[in-house]
Amino acid sequence: MRSFYFKLIAIFSGIMILFGALVAYTSIRASSRIIQESIQKTNKDLASRLVPEFQPIVDDNFDEEAIAQKLRELSGENPQFDFYLLSRQGMIKSFIQGQNNGREPETPMVDVKPLNQFIAGEPLPILGMDPRNPNLLKPFSAANITIMGEEDCFIYVVLEGNQFTETADMIEDSYILRGSLIFIGTILLIGLAIGFFIFRMLTRRLDVIKRTVKDFERGELNKRIPIKSNDEITDLSLCFNRMADTVVESMNDMKKADKLRRDLVANVSHDLRNPLSSIQGYVETIQMKGDEITREELQRYLEPVLSNTKKLNRMIDDLFDLSKLDAENVTPNLEDISLAELVQDLVQQFTPIADQKNIQIKTIYPENPHAQIYADIGLLDRALSNLIDNAIQHTPEGGTVTIKSIQNGKDISLEISDSGRGIPESDIPHIFDRFYQVDKSRSNSSGAGLGLSIAQKILELHGAKITVQSLLNKGTTFKIMMPR
Repeated sequence: MRSFYFKLIAIFSGIMILFGALVAYTSIRASSRIIQESIQKTNKDLASRLVPEFQPIVDDNFDEEAIAQKLRELSGENPQFDFYLLSRQGMIKSFIQGQNNGREPETPMVDVKPLNQFIAGEPLPILGMDPRNPNLLKPFSAANITIMGEEDCFIYVVLEGNQFTETADMIEDSYILRGSLIFIGTILLIGLAIGFFIFRMLTRRLDVIKRTVKDFERGELNKRIPIKSNDEITDLSLCFNRMADTVVESMNDMKKADKLRRDLVANVSHDLRNPLSSIQGYVETIQMKGDEITREELQRYLEPVLSNTKKLNRMIDDLFDLSKLDAENVTPNLEDISLAELVQDLVQQFTPIADQKNIQIKTIYPENPHAQIYADIGLLDRALSNLIDNAIQHTPEGGTVTIKSIQNGKDISLEISDSGRGIPESDIPHIFDRFYQVDKSRSNSSGAGLGLSIAQKILELHGAKITVQSLLNKGTTFKIMMPR
């Protein structure tokens, strides 16, 4: 009973059966109407033909016996129809029953509106009241006649006598009508069978959708609905498939985020442990020596303590900045700035660091070096500083870091290249992941692997795009496309 297919066929069967009953009823009723119309058209002028015969009889007096005698002369001893003489208002003045059945009229009045419509020539059939059966409407013939000086009276002939009864019985027994009804019934049965088949095909597709959804609910995330046509059910299937892909993608993202969270905890723990252990070791050494420590030894122990403390501060600042960028809790203060001037300031800032490693920093500017961009100078300074520092850290002694600015139409391209050992191709897709370091042993203590992630977030905040190209033992190039 809960089956959608069962509900469909039950509703469809009900509609078809109702339709068949209506067709059968309409067919029989239409046959009766055809008979009524045929009888009325055949005897349309009957009343008007009687007027010349009856007019002399009813001009001066109203002799019912003479009227009956005249009617028998015209229609024989057993009239087939009921004849009435009516006043202008429809009062029955005289009547002669068909076949002398002895049944008196049940009402003394007849509604004359259909009679006037008939005399006015309106389209047939027009049905009027049968005084012996006031609840039935029957075909009739009517004409005006003057009765004892009263004009616009009526000769009213109710036409449904034995002729109609015999004809109606003939219709009920008609082979053609029975054959038509059988044909209609056969068509309905064929329609039901075709409907059942079509609904089965449609609900079978729904069953496939239901089973796929249930399998997906049970954890079979690779299940998808096959697409075989182009209709509303197909649209539903496509919507589910897209939703399933989105759910799987979201779950993968959640798994990836969970892995990143666990990696974050592990990496932060690892990167905090080393400097903290170093600080703890030097502080314990200073404490153990006490008053015996010389000023030179104290200075030698305090330098790595200070260096590790600064590294911890940088790491904490990086984590804090990255968390704000991830939460989109940073609103850039945009203004027109000169990218060339910003790069020049950064080169001056990093030149002493590069000189310590005997690294040369080269700058190449376009013909119009003063082209401006719309950016937050503080955030952009942070992003470019991370990239330049990264290039210096990965360039060997005697190498070169090149910063090249290219103006290309509406965009400005900035390239930061180094002559370092390069990045393996398998590592390139991951270099912007936080805490990711190409050196899997993490022996390089210069950073925690957050600089590139922060730089990427800041550049995306400005609508810029950063890409990387690298060749082993030849160097790496970071390319930034900044909108003007």
